[in-house]
Amino acid sequence: MKTDIEIAQATELEPISVIASRAGVDEKYIDQYGRYKAKVDLKLLEENKRPDGKLILVTAITPTPAGEGKTTTTVGLADGLRRIGKNVVVALREPSLGPVFGVKGGAAGGGYAQVVPMEDINLHFTGDFHAIGAANNLLAAMIDNHIYQGNALGIDPRRITWRRCVDMNDRQLRFVLDGLGGKANGMPREDGYDITVASEIMAILCLASSITDLKQRIARIVIGYNWSGAPVTAGQLKAEGAMTALLKDALKPNLVQTLEGTPAFVHGGPFANIAHGCNSVIATRMALRLGDYAVTEAGFGADLGAEKFLDIKCRYAGLKPDAVVIVATIRALKMHGGAAKTELTDENLDALIRGLPNLLRHVANIKDVYGLPVVVAVNRFPTDTQAEIELVIEKCRELGVNTVLSEVWAKGGEGGTELAEEVVRLCNEKSDFKFCYDTEDKIKDKINSIVTRIYGGVGVEFTSEASRQIRTLEKLGYGKLPVCMAKTQYSFSDDASKLGAPEGFTVTVRNVKISAGAGFVVALTGEIMTMPGLPKSPAAERIDVDENGVISGLF
Repeated sequence: MKTDIEIAQATELEPISVIASRAGVDEKYIDQYGRYKAKVDLKLLEENKRPDGKLILVTAITPTPAGEGKTTTTVGLADGLRRIGKNVVVALREPSLGPVFGVKGGAAGGGYAQVVPMEDINLHFTGDFHAIGAANNLLAAMIDNHIYQGNALGIDPRRITWRRCVDMNDRQLRFVLDGLGGKANGMPREDGYDITVASEIMAILCLASSITDLKQRIARIVIGYNWSGAPVTAGQLKAEGAMTALLKDALKPNLVQTLEGTPAFVHGGPFANIAHGCNSVIATRMALRLGDYAVTEAGFGADLGAEKFLDIKCRYAGLKPDAVVIVATIRALKMHGGAAKTELTDENLDALIRGLPNLLRHVANIKDVYGLPVVVAVNRFPTDTQAEIELVIEKCRELGVNTVLSEVWAKGGEGGTELAEEVVRLCNEKSDFKFCYDTEDKIKDKINSIVTRIYGGVGVEFTSEASRQIRTLEKLGYGKLPVCMAKTQYSFSDDASKLGAPEGFTVTVRNVKISAGAGFVVALTGEIMTMPGLPKSPAAERIDVDENGVISGLF
């Protein structure tokens, strides 16, 4: 059996100019990065007056080590739509180097449903993440330089909230002491690093609508507080111009292709467990402008990525999905039901029955809380039995939702045509889209709405520090912003060990901070960290390159 990278390397790609033409992008709008990648000029959105297409969101059940195949399904669905004669464009996130070299691997799909060139996409791509890291760290340097040069703004070094970043899983950098070595080397202080995808710059880039909007958002970033307790912004440091200059090309979406030649935008990559988990608004808008159908995804399970896609991204961008796909595997559902990873090839209806509530809660949330049409896509494995498949179909039917078997990993677009037909049908249904909460609500009430309505918990416990931070943020005028929950991806709760659809739990919010440039309040729960670490056996140990420059081991 061929690996993902072997399948990708064996495919003859079309020149990106051909893909651009297929998407209806005139050559004047593209800046080529080699033969198979291009940036698309933002002027396309101003000058192309074509009506927007239908928006399809792909999300998933709560992830497990058994895998769900959300990106693979997204790509395969797009290829399936194209096979049934639809004009379609994909919009995905860019992978972070942290997971690529860590435990999760790449994020370009899998099998015969991939975006390519997958090695480029999974590694440096067009340099967007490097630009984001540079802009983030320029601001950090300007903060410390301002203090060194006399601190005219009265920044309290103990209350600097802006951290440096690097796009790598490196737990050693979570907390550092810097400015050591004497007066000439700065003021000693406690500092730390986040992974680049957790930087507010990443969130800003993905929510910005233009260069002007990008610059204005950067100026609003709160970097810390002065001696009087008032917030200090990047704009007060006069940093927004230079930071935007670093990001002007990164703001342009990247155009690539699927293995079957379907146009695909891959742009931006905030994690959904520590950020808002969606590709850029600009890439999504371009996909909608160019395609009759735009297929996009949101990170991790629907309680994280989809909730933030709907409550944050759609709210700011004025978007409304026409259909939602929830991806599941019978293997993963059996894990949610208590089956060991080594037992997943055996038929186990009891474990499946115990695990199904996880899928059903996600389905009910999309259908009943958000009022959107939804279909369940089951990534089929050879070991799935007919009885197991029929059980999933039956339980979803009880909620008024259809289930479609997907075989896109093995068959590409051919294995996604049935799902494509169902999605087209759903896009023609009437829906009553609504948000989970009203932004006019108090911060605590918004968090409580997410926990009780989406997670299925009974309430929220706020530490005294979190309550103090909320009072401060509301006093400063940030109380009407949406909420971005930082929570484990492995459970509806804030405890990763609680699989399935736990009940009767409370979520503890330990820290609340403002991302004023992105335009949301971040609530940190449980043990969630903004700088992951590498596992005992990182994927980096298995990645190699030969004398001809051919990479192996990426997945």
